[in-house]
Amino acid sequence: MNILKGQIVDIKNKRIFKGIITISEGKIKSIEAKEHDVNHYILPGFVDAHIHIESSMLVPTEFARIAVNNGTVATVSDPHEIANVLGIEGVNFMIENGKQTPFKFNFGAPSCVPATSFESAGAVIDSDGIKQLMANPDIKYLAEMMNYPGVLFDDEEVLKKIEWAKHYNKPIDGHAPGVVGDDITKYINAGISTDHECFTYEEGLEKLQKGMKILIREGSAAKNFEALIDLLPEHFENMMFCSDDKHPDDLIIDHINKLCARAVAKGIDVFKVLQAACINPVEHYNLDVGLLQEGDEADCIIVEDLKAFKVLQTYINGELVSDHGNSKLQTIAFKNLNNFNTSKKEVSDFKVVSEKAEAKKIRVIEALEGQLVTNELIEEATIENGNFVSNTENDILKMTVVNRYNNDQPAMAFIKNFGLKKGAIASSVGHDSHNIIAVGVSDEMICKAVNLIIENKGGICAVHPDEDQDLNKIVPLPVAGIMSDQDGETIGKAYAELDKMAKQLGSSLNAPYMTLSFMALLVIPSLKLSDKGLFNGKDFKFTDLIIP
Repeated sequence: MNILKGQIVDIKNKRIFKGIITISEGKIKSIEAKEHDVNHYILPGFVDAHIHIESSMLVPTEFARIAVNNGTVATVSDPHEIANVLGIEGVNFMIENGKQTPFKFNFGAPSCVPATSFESAGAVIDSDGIKQLMANPDIKYLAEMMNYPGVLFDDEEVLKKIEWAKHYNKPIDGHAPGVVGDDITKYINAGISTDHECFTYEEGLEKLQKGMKILIREGSAAKNFEALIDLLPEHFENMMFCSDDKHPDDLIIDHINKLCARAVAKGIDVFKVLQAACINPVEHYNLDVGLLQEGDEADCIIVEDLKAFKVLQTYINGELVSDHGNSKLQTIAFKNLNNFNTSKKEVSDFKVVSEKAEAKKIRVIEALEGQLVTNELIEEATIENGNFVSNTENDILKMTVVNRYNNDQPAMAFIKNFGLKKGAIASSVGHDSHNIIAVGVSDEMICKAVNLIIENKGGICAVHPDEDQDLNKIVPLPVAGIMSDQDGETIGKAYAELDKMAKQLGSSLNAPYMTLSFMALLVIPSLKLSDKGLFNGKDFKFTDLIIP
């Protein structure tokens, strides 16, 4: 038996009253109005309505240990990243690891493995695989249907996956950046009920008006809060908050609680904000998460006030899992699994040459701060001894994606806005297929960074031009090449140091590694790079790097 006193926030009935909550056997036995002198607030726990746990670089149990300190009690989690590396085996790893802690992970069946046929992935989950996953009660929904062209053009395999979700009466998540008009109508009519990819107010409004649930995303790289938050006052019943991708140093600081604080600071009614943060994900996905009602599981939090939402305590199934910033959850041992099979590279592998001597212009990816979308630029090439090279003065840097599943020739491109003045950065977190992706000021530095990743069979790194090896930093990611086997505090600190080094090398981006990880994400326009070549995300086909 546990007794909680405070100002009880009844979100659905839009009232706050002083009272006592009695918890017995993990459930809320009673809620009684009663005067007392306790002024903190009790409310349902926060739910991240769409996140890839893998992007925190933590296994689920370690993610949970940090997230509970921010009042998060549950996530709607798409294991798409590990699925692209290890297939259904990877999905099962996430489910089983998540079960080792009381935190409420709700995993979906990844709908796009591989995300496209234009990149090399480590696994395939076809419609038969989706059928197998959908039959599993631990799978709560069909995760984001990124192949929106497949929906629009009635791709047979895509439609089979959607039909299996309908057969098992499970929600279907969307992913349709910039898709509007008749196209979004058809996409919705296929049965797809959410979208977290809106990046303008107008796009979000159209999708809401056509019946979609819209998620306001604010992650480590993609930040759409400011663009979409003004939709919330009128459409609060059909909106949710999510982070999509959250790096560990950011997760240590805040989570959904920060979005609530920012929304309330804009003058939005606190009940509407909490409806989006706590209630809507539970009802839309039919989650086994309590909503602070009698008979519910006791999944609730205590916050200092309803402005900053500083979390004092977090309870899951009546168990105190976080107390004043100290996580009560335990680190759980597990066995690493991976899929990494490529050999170290030579500097010459990263040369870019043209068969036509007169070719002087190149297509350049323009990375945009806080966005997954990119622009395509046409720029003058810098050529040395026939090799197209980085131009640090104009911030046009050479970039590579290296197939980590086979020994293939690296794909090359150029990118603007990373700002590096020396060295290189690289990562085996490269959405969606998680090949090695690197940006640097020279072929030598790019090769050095790529090989450091290969030596460790996964990780994120920064390399320095000096010969002193102590100046090079890597955070190894031995779990599928995308997650650490260390605790959250350790990996969060190590990542923060690496982020700092990237900025010391010159990067002006707020989250250079998170931004880097999306430069191979072909399903987001406009120009991206896969291990097979430069890709035009608008036309959905490869394009030439060098312009004759």
